[in-house]
Amino acid sequence: MTTNPLIELTISFADPDLDPEQQEQLTRNLWRQLRDIDGVTVERVPDPQPPEGSKAMLSFLWGLLKAEVSVASLKNLFGFLGDRIGNKPIKIKAKFGDGREFEIEASSREELTAAEETIKRLAGG
Repeated sequence: MTTNPLIELTISFADPDLDPEQQEQLTRNLWRQLRDIDGVTVERVPDPQPPEGSKAMLSFLWGLLKAEVSVASLKNLFGFLGDRIGNKPIKIKAKFGDGREFEIEASSREELTAAEETIKRLAGG
């Protein structure tokens, strides 16, 4: 039995005030920074239909990250996101080991804290 199950998160940064290049830069920067958080494994989401002529291994969906995080590390992840994102909209989809899913949109640190607590509760942590 796993005492600290991993939760799969899909994190979407969809700020309507950013143009696509700015959105991609934000995603890249956050991806680099999130890799340094203990208990969090994060990766870019490959584009399932890369543009013709592009290298498929280097084509990613803009504004989208996937992470695996332990319940114990949720506070670190959500605190980091709250510090870096501020009041910009973010969508988080959590998928639990038993197949249940939870999706939330947040635009503030308070909403991210509420999302963290809900995900912990649903994960049994």
